[in-house]
Amino acid sequence: MHIYTKIYEYAASAGAFEGYVYGKEKINPEELNNWVDNIVTGYQHLPADVLKEFQTSLDRTLGRAVSSLTAALGESHPLVSKLKTVIADPGTQSANDFQFKKWFEES
Repeated sequence: MHIYTKIYEYAASAGAFEGYVYGKEKINPEELNNWVDNIVTGYQHLPADVLKEFQTSLDRTLGRAVSSLTAALGESHPLVSKLKTVIADPGTQSANDFQFKKWFEES
């Protein structure tokens, strides 16, 4: 599989995950186990030079997802812990942090 395809599929999965858990008060962790495992495994299979290029954006996306999961499942839940392993900068703590400008919004 071409690296651009891997990047796209990884980012789509992470973004879809964020959207799925956003703002939910009740989350069934059983539904998310495979999804989280795939996010973590996919991360581990991407080259370091590729990750370096989008790690900041990934931190924001998964940081928002972790924030939503933490609110629903608690800080010590295994899914929260697993996702934190792929976040380099845990600075994004709000599920509502959507202030970051996308590259295509810049003028």
